[in-house]
This record gives sequence, C-alpha cells and structure tokens, in this order.
Amino acid sequence: MSRVMPGTEARLGWIGESVRRVDGIPKTTGEFEYASDLQVAGMLWGHTLRSPYAHARVRAIDLSGALSVAGVHAVLTHSDVPGRKTYGLEFQDQPVLAIDRVRYFGEPVAIVAAEHPEQARRAAERIVVDYEPLVPIVDPERATESEPLHPDPESHVSDHYLRDPRPNVLRTMRIIHGDPDARGDVVVEGTYELGSQDQAFLGPESGLAVPDGKGGVDVYVATQWLHVDREQVAPCLGLPEEQVRIHLAGVGGAFGGREDLSIQIHAALLALHTSRPVKMVYNRQESFSGHVHRHPARIRAEHRATRDGRLVCVQMRILLDGGAYASSSTAVTANATSFACGPYAVPNALIETMSVFTNNPPCGAMRGFGAVQTCFAAEAQMDKLAQALEIDPVELRLLNALGTGDTLPTGQRITSSLPVAEVIRRCAALREPDPEELPRAAIRLPGGAGNTTRGEGVKRGVGFAVGFKNIAYSEGFDDSCAARVRLHEDGSAEVHCAAAEVGQGVTNVILQVARTELATDDVRIAPVTTAAVGSSGSASASRMTWMASGAVRDACRAALVEREARGGGEVDVERVYRHRRTAPLDPETGQVGELPAHVAFACAAMKVIAEVDVELGLTRVVWIGTAQDVGKAVNPQAVEGQIEGGTAQGLGLALMEEIQTRDGLITNASFTDYLIPTALDVPPIVSELVEHPEPDAPYGVKGVGEPPTVVSTAAIVAALRDATGRELARVPVRPDDIVGLQ
Repeated sequence: MSRVMPGTEARLGWIGESVRRVDGIPKTTGEFEYASDLQVAGMLWGHTLRSPYAHARVRAIDLSGALSVAGVHAVLTHSDVPGRKTYGLEFQDQPVLAIDRVRYFGEPVAIVAAEHPEQARRAAERIVVDYEPLVPIVDPERATESEPLHPDPESHVSDHYLRDPRPNVLRTMRIIHGDPDARGDVVVEGTYELGSQDQAFLGPESGLAVPDGKGGVDVYVATQWLHVDREQVAPCLGLPEEQVRIHLAGVGGAFGGREDLSIQIHAALLALHTSRPVKMVYNRQESFSGHVHRHPARIRAEHRATRDGRLVCVQMRILLDGGAYASSSTAVTANATSFACGPYAVPNALIETMSVFTNNPPCGAMRGFGAVQTCFAAEAQMDKLAQALEIDPVELRLLNALGTGDTLPTGQRITSSLPVAEVIRRCAALREPDPEELPRAAIRLPGGAGNTTRGEGVKRGVGFAVGFKNIAYSEGFDDSCAARVRLHEDGSAEVHCAAAEVGQGVTNVILQVARTELATDDVRIAPVTTAAVGSSGSASASRMTWMASGAVRDACRAALVEREARGGGEVDVERVYRHRRTAPLDPETGQVGELPAHVAFACAAMKVIAEVDVELGLTRVVWIGTAQDVGKAVNPQAVEGQIEGGTAQGLGLALMEEIQTRDGLITNASFTDYLIPTALDVPPIVSELVEHPEPDAPYGVKGVGEPPTVVSTAAIVAALRDATGRELARVPVRPDDIVGLQ
C-alpha cells in the first residue's frame, strides 16, 4: 500500500514511498567511484609510518635511509607541520605526527610520498626511530593510579564537566535523581563487561589531496562531516579555512569510524610539500589501528523494585576505556550516563560514569554511542528482576515503560513522542515461527557450517529486550544543517547539502523531500563539498534524516516564495535548519535546568530466538522480530534496511566481534581473525515500523540507524541465557562462557 503525504498524489519518489536507492545500481555493478578509486594525473602515493609500541618516548628520528629510496619526494615528521601540531574533535590533543612520545599502537610518526605505493612503503620501512619503550597503561581500573598520559591536566577541562583531579580521567559524570538510598522489596545486582568493537566498514580509509597552485588544497575523502574536518585540517596546515576545500568521495561504510580524521591532514601536508596530488589508501591492518573503536565498558548495577514489579531505584557505576586520546569520549560518557536506566520510569537513581585514558587503541564514535553498553547491562538486570519476582519479562517492562509526560533520571520531562509501551506490545505480539518452520539443515545448526554437530546438544532460548537513545546532538551543542536549492527556468531543481552519504540513504531522503516540496521529479543533487554550502553536521547521532529534511524543506519553500515574488526566473536560496535548543546537564547532579539536555528519543524492542549447542558452546540466532519507533518513515524499505544492518552489528558484538589486545597491541587486525557476521550468521528479521510522528520534527521523522544496534546485543544474549541458564555477563559470548565452569 502506498504511503504518501495527505493532499499529494501517489508519485514515485515522494515522502512515504519505498524508493530504489539512487546509488544502488552503480554500487552493485561496480560503477560507483569510492574514495579508493580516485585517480588524477601526476599523483604521488602516501604512506604512514606507525608506532610498533603502545607507549614509548620518541628520542630521535633518522630519515636519511628513506630519502635515499628511488621515487621518494617527501618524508615528513612533526617538525614539518606548518601550523598547529595537534587536532581533535572535542579537544585538540592528538598530534598530527608523534612529537616526543607515542601513546598507542599504530600512532602516526612520519609520512612519505613517492611515485609508487610500494616505494612509499619501502621508504617508510627505512625510517629509523629511536624509541624508549614505556610501560603501557592497559587496565582502565588502574588508570587513575598511574602516571598521567597527558601531563597538562587543564588540556581536557570543560566548565560543563565535573572536575576530577585523578590522573587519566577524561570525564566524570554523575546523575543524582530522587533518593538514591531508597530501598525496594527485591534487589538484584550484576557486573557486566563489553569488549571493544570495530566499525568494520568494508572500504578502508582513503582519499586524495590536490594542491591548487595558489597555496590551498582540495581534499577528496570518505568522511562523515566535511566541515568539522576542515576546521581541524586548516589550522594544522597553517591556512585559512577558505583555502582548504573538503569534498565527499564515495564512502564504503562509516558507523562512526570516520568522524575522526585519518588521511586528511597527512595527504594535504604531502601534497602541499611536493606540489603534487597525493593519494593515500590504508590496508585493513592499518585501518584497524588508524581509526577509533567502540568503548570497552565495565558496569556494576543494582536494581531495586517493589514486590509488584515497580522500579524503585537504579544504581550504576560505568567505566569506559577511552584509549589514548579524547576523540568523542566525553559525549559518549554523557550518553552512557543519560540512558543507563533504559526506557523505564525510575523515581530514584545514582548513575556514575568515568571515562579514562589508557594506552589501548583510541575509542570514539560508533553506532549506538554509549547506549549500547548500558542497554546490555540494564536489560540483563530487568531479566534478573523478572526472575526474582516471578513476573513475565515483557510484563515487567510494560509495567515500568516510559511515556510522554514522564520524567527521566536527568529531570527532563518527555514532551515528544516516545511510544515505549506500544513498541513493546507490538514486538511481543509478533508471531514466532513454529519450530518446524525454521531451517533445520545441518549447516543452519550451531557449528553446522564447520561440520561439528548434528544437533545432539542443541537447546533453544527466547530473549526480549528494549532500548532507547537520543536523536541529534545534545547538551547545548549548536546543531544545525544548511541546504541550498536552485530553481532553474526549465522547471528543474538542484540541491546542495553537505550531508554525508555513508550508506544510510540520506541522498534519497534529500531527493524525496525536494520532490515533495517542489512538486517535481526533476531534481538532482550537486556534488557534496564545503565550497558550495554551509555545514550539515555529521552523519551520526541518528540526526541526518531529521536535520537534512528540515534544511532542504525550508530551502525549497523559501525558493518557491522568492520565485513567486520575482515572477519567475532562476532562484538560488540557502537556509539553515536548527532543532529546539538544549543545554548541558548540571555538572554536580546531572539534572536539567530550564532547557532539556536532549531533543528527542527513539526506542526499539526486539525478540530473539537462538539455539545453543551447550556441549560445544556454539550458538546461532535463528529468528529476530523487532518493533521500532520511527516517527515517520520517509522511505519504509530503507528504514527496514537500517534495522537489519543495525541488528547485524549488534549480533556481531553479542557473539563474535572483539578487538583483541596484548599490552595495548592489536593482535587480530584482519577479517581473518576479527570475525564479523556473514549472510550465514544473520537470521530472518521481521520489522514492525511504529509510526508516531515526532511533533517538532520535519514531517514527523526520527532517526532510525542506532536503536536496532542499541537493543540487539542485549536481546540476543538474553536468548542465550534462556537456553543455557548461565549468567553470560560479558560480550561477545565465547564458547567457554557456555561450557566452562560457572
């Protein structure tokens, strides 16, 4: 059945229609140009020399051997950086190239440009670095008792954060709500751990920097936020922003891993130094060490409830390992704290979160952004409560479900759409397939693909979980998105918007909004570049559909008004969209003031059927049903695709994905040793879209990319617990966790 806006005829490509992706055919046929496909005449190849140590002083660097390699045009170190020596998303704490020490395995030390990539690699191997190895800090529990990795404590201070004088503490956040000492009739406790997960995008970091011959540079790169890249790159190059133009190249996945810089400054430095275009492409091992990951977490939780199942108090202590540099850890800390209690009405709470520096790989943005970790712990606690109270787990969640008008532990009152109870009911009502309907071929059994079982020890379990997360930026960030619309005399239109298409389908959203507002199908999207339009913010935080829809809508409407006023002709209009204002939480109590901390929220519920071979410790998810709060589905098919993809990432964290380190060194930096779900691992997924339009959002939309990842890990492990009777308090769940001693 066609979904269209009231008052419009049903036409392909308007809001509410399931529309074929505009980049779908070229991506499946191989015609799409990714960043790694870029070529230009006369280009050189760049390569990065990276630290083999997780922690060491850099006493000297000898470049003579590298400079003698044939075809080499430049070998640069920190002394060749013409501007600011450091950069960063929230704090400028990360060296462009290591200065006097390295703080993580793979930290860039020097860069090389040569005629051929193999020449650049061989030259980098001939750079002699005199390292003095230092004892790495790898246990986040002991980080606050160790020597500070960043000697200037004022370099990571903000007025919005609680001051913590201990070494290596990046941010401490506390929420005190009601009476944290309130007692309940039943108390359950648990300690939970999550390993570090990689974004595992299929297109490694790559890009091309082209000097313009006038002292400036154009950088073509796969990124999530062009304008914040420019804000970091230009000062390091010693250039004004107008001389640094960032262009979006084809992106092979992102999931948060492209918010931080990778090749941008390095390629630009080499290009300006050699006056030649420079291309850089990471291999898979370099990609693992060259971008941030999901924060590993240790969470201690205590839930108290009445005998009839009402939550009385929640206490949590959350420790996040941020790795060597700040990246976006402060914001992840805020999210983990804010959503620790889950989508439930909790009258009393004490939530304390700390993110620390270590010499482990740096951590930052990844799909779910702190809410994944706390959802895993909180939902395990809800299942423990249900068992202790002998209440059905779904009924317990319904009894405590948040709704419009309720108050969060931060003191923020929910005035927007948040249909938690409906999402729970609709997910619970999804018909589970009968056992005989599920595939029973040997290859579909746990361990079947390895021919290790015929199903003798297989037990089946059912799990249920609910989660929620904020949409868009919070805590007072000036979140905005710009769009330009040009109306041509022939009736066609062109849209400029810097929203990064990273695989999520925002290009289609922009086209659907423009077609709907302009009442024409003759709309094209211009190339995405900082030179043509203002910032759109990052393709993250489940914000891009909301923000881009608002900006394009407003620009289209303004363009139509201007054309009407002019009586025709070509019109070119730019507009900037902003959502309602937010403000930081109180640093001492974590409570809101006059303004909310978050704009809006989205929730999801998930039911999982899993099979476990309890003798071999092998697992397989065989069916997933989910209901998700989506506001208004601009493109229903794309929404379902986001749910399926997000669920697969949560499955990976639940069962197989973890970056393994030894003394801070990554030991499984390949897709041979770091396993991600394949088509054989992902089961049938039934998606129920719950459309309650968000009152303040354009067309009532909400972001949909993160909630499925937030909830799926918790739901999958709940099914494993049901099958095995084991606590399974750490993810990913390993075979030893199932068959080993309790």
